[in-house]
Amino acid sequence: MKMIKRDLYLNRLIERRENGLIKVITGIRRCGKSYLLFQLYYQYLLESGVEPSRIIRIPLDDEDYEELRDSKQLSKYIKKSITDDDMWYVFLDEVQMCKGFESVLNGLNRKDNLDIYVTGSNSKFLSSDVLTEFRGRGDEVRVYPLSFSEYVSAYPGDKYDAWNDYYTYGGLPLILSRKTDELKSRYLIDLCRELYLKDIEERHRLRGDHVIDALVNVLASAVGSLTNPTKLANTFGSNGIRVSDKTIGVYIEYLLDAFFISKAERYDIKGKKYIASPFKYYFTDVGLRNARLNFRQQEENHIMENIIYNELLIRGFNVDVGVVEHAERDENGKTVRKRLEVDFVCNRGNQRYYIQSAFAIPDSEKMRQEQKSLVHIGDSFKKIIVVKDRIKLWRNEEGIVVMGIMDFLLNPNSLEW
Repeated sequence: MKMIKRDLYLNRLIERRENGLIKVITGIRRCGKSYLLFQLYYQYLLESGVEPSRIIRIPLDDEDYEELRDSKQLSKYIKKSITDDDMWYVFLDEVQMCKGFESVLNGLNRKDNLDIYVTGSNSKFLSSDVLTEFRGRGDEVRVYPLSFSEYVSAYPGDKYDAWNDYYTYGGLPLILSRKTDELKSRYLIDLCRELYLKDIEERHRLRGDHVIDALVNVLASAVGSLTNPTKLANTFGSNGIRVSDKTIGVYIEYLLDAFFISKAERYDIKGKKYIASPFKYYFTDVGLRNARLNFRQQEENHIMENIIYNELLIRGFNVDVGVVEHAERDENGKTVRKRLEVDFVCNRGNQRYYIQSAFAIPDSEKMRQEQKSLVHIGDSFKKIIVVKDRIKLWRNEEGIVVMGIMDFLLNPNSLEW
């Protein structure tokens, strides 16, 4: 398989080099955390002049390092490896396999000549928890499955063939090593069942509880739809499954903690406040979403919306669902207030963008529908509609930028055009 460049995350590690904090690499399992640290960042340090002997690499899931899963042995091993006062680098993979690692690393982090990096995720200690253990002393680098641009860089065909594969099978790196549709689909189905959900079930002692399975399927079927635990509990009830909204809420938190899904909250743009409920849920990897449904529901428009959402997170934006209230007259001439939805309100520092995902805009009526919420916002931040069509970027008479999905995904600065 062609080597995949992950410069976005590599640069984030480089920016944090020797900053006095424990760098905690988080993300869904099999998204490439170990590859980033043990190969890409390791190679960067070597090329920047660091001697290999000054990089202490410990993959705790390797049986050759089994004795270091004891916290005292781990501490002793690292301290023994440090032979002078110059800078040393410590890489720990699957750190949760060492019971008591928190005190070891918090102690080591007091040494001025140590730069520490850890990854961690499994059924007993998912990587979101690893970060929590170093609150105030941890610096998170969140890693996602491959973005479309990363996927294209290692894909053997053209970008349009790559898109067909990507919206079907997602961006887990090892998908690129599977040569046939059958191998790709089987890999994802097995991974979803035997790794991700089994992790959650074992961690939270849910064995024999089929609700979590059913919940994932319901969320997958309605990806990007507004919902909440009460609505979901009612859906279960109508199908003969009695479960409380509280239980549904807890199970959703389990899926969020495992980085399996993400939640987008609703934001009242004019009122400048969050709306408590309902929410939208998106899958961290669309291939896993499709696998849960045995690749039966391939609505490219909904999948495209999920991919756009993930791309915005990858670029470091905070992403909400926008709500715009405005007044209009009904057929009787009576003034009524309506709520319009903006797919994504994206904030990063002092930047803000409003984005609509529109699979196709075949005529002026469809354009009017898609831009209706955007034209009622009333501020000067850039407003963008992303379409599946192969089009040249243009700006319509309302000042709204319309661009194709390829331009949006393949140009890291596409929102600034």
